[in-house]
Amino acid sequence: MELNVVGMMKELRGTYASGKTKSYEWRVSQLRALLKIADHHEKEITEALRSDLNKPELESFVYEIAAMKSSLQFALKQLKKWMKPEKVKTSLTTFPSSGEIVSEPLGVTLVISAWNYPFLLSLDPVIGAITAGNAVVLKPSEIAPATSALLSKLLGEYMDTSAVKVVEGSVPETTALLEQKWDKIFYTGNGRVGRIVLAAAAKHLTPVLLELGGKSPVVIDKNINLKVAARRIIAGKWGFNNGQACVAPDYLITTKDCASQLVDALKSELEAFYGKDPLKSDDLSRIVNSNHFNRLTNLLDDNKVSGKIVHGGQRDEANLKIAPTILLEVPGDSLVMNEEIFGPLLPILTVNKIEDSINVINVREKPLSAYLFTNDKRLKEEFIRNVSAGGLVVNDTTLHLAEHSLPFGGVGESGMGAYHGKFSFDAFSHKKAVLQRSFAGDIPARYPPYTPGKLKFLKALLNGDLIGLIRALIGW
Repeated sequence: MELNVVGMMKELRGTYASGKTKSYEWRVSQLRALLKIADHHEKEITEALRSDLNKPELESFVYEIAAMKSSLQFALKQLKKWMKPEKVKTSLTTFPSSGEIVSEPLGVTLVISAWNYPFLLSLDPVIGAITAGNAVVLKPSEIAPATSALLSKLLGEYMDTSAVKVVEGSVPETTALLEQKWDKIFYTGNGRVGRIVLAAAAKHLTPVLLELGGKSPVVIDKNINLKVAARRIIAGKWGFNNGQACVAPDYLITTKDCASQLVDALKSELEAFYGKDPLKSDDLSRIVNSNHFNRLTNLLDDNKVSGKIVHGGQRDEANLKIAPTILLEVPGDSLVMNEEIFGPLLPILTVNKIEDSINVINVREKPLSAYLFTNDKRLKEEFIRNVSAGGLVVNDTTLHLAEHSLPFGGVGESGMGAYHGKFSFDAFSHKKAVLQRSFAGDIPARYPPYTPGKLKFLKALLNGDLIGLIRALIGW
């Protein structure tokens, strides 16, 4: 494998050095090729996602295929603008001069993607790498083998394989890739592997973008439309790959007097969406594999929460399904409150005053997303000002992902760097500063021998003292 990787890197370096990937025409051709994949192979993509995750067709289309196409269409529309140098103002210090920021590709890049949205989270970063003019290697997740195999096949057929490659495999292949020198590594996954990626990148001083996760909280205030709030929470939790999403609501916080109403609203809407026996619903994704099923089962079987289940809890080990499960008043030292759940379990914590929820959130590591449902303007402002998270949404969940004008990324334990829209282009670009001057306007005061007069002139110039500058020029 090592020899293959070395040979692949040599080819990619040669392609990049040729300058081919830097042209507007090449970037557009590759983006259009990706668009053809989404347009012509929707059925195969949907079938692969069904095989890997039992993902409903609607979720596969909306959250994976359509989301990827939207990113491509936006990039195709904006690419020329993004590639243009950005003119900037220059100061009196460098007069006469002009300045600009030139976006240049970083070089040969690596994308290591996740299993929960294996189509979108593989190709969305690749779109960023291509728009910026890089060569790129995609390493799909082996935990979603059907999608991984399909990505390898389709990218091999549609893309310029001298510059865009797919490497399938598991830990040995990923390890071999991480031993190489890259110009940028983009990783989506958990913090444990994120640390391994960061350590490997440090050996080569390679910049890294980490899209991780965390426990994304939802705060529910009183005097809101609880039915709509419940539906939006359910859509972001169980309608988002059955909770197997980095931005899915991880736990709810509400006041003690609102908790029972919230539970009733969630129960009612869950039954309307998934029926009385949700394990038989075709609209609920399965747990990805037995390891994750057992992990979630252990969270439920913790004796600190086993008596806290107020809805759901049913399991079907043979089909790797766990019903939407609500837990009320779980203790802070329970297992379910001390790791990212990444599944269909939803604990509810209660506070005396809704403002106390901010302290509950802030004693934990910074989450990837945080959500607030309220009509209180003051609470909105306090939440936005005091809660640090990758992104915030007020009165809904997860929809910030759909806005190309907003960056998507984490902070602290939930990641570093951001992408989506132009932020993807920027993530894979170096912003090169360019200052241009003419031979006119040469100031003798720059050069030795240094004299009191030159010092007086430069002090006035650099301090912005116009009167002092005039005095220095006329010898006062």
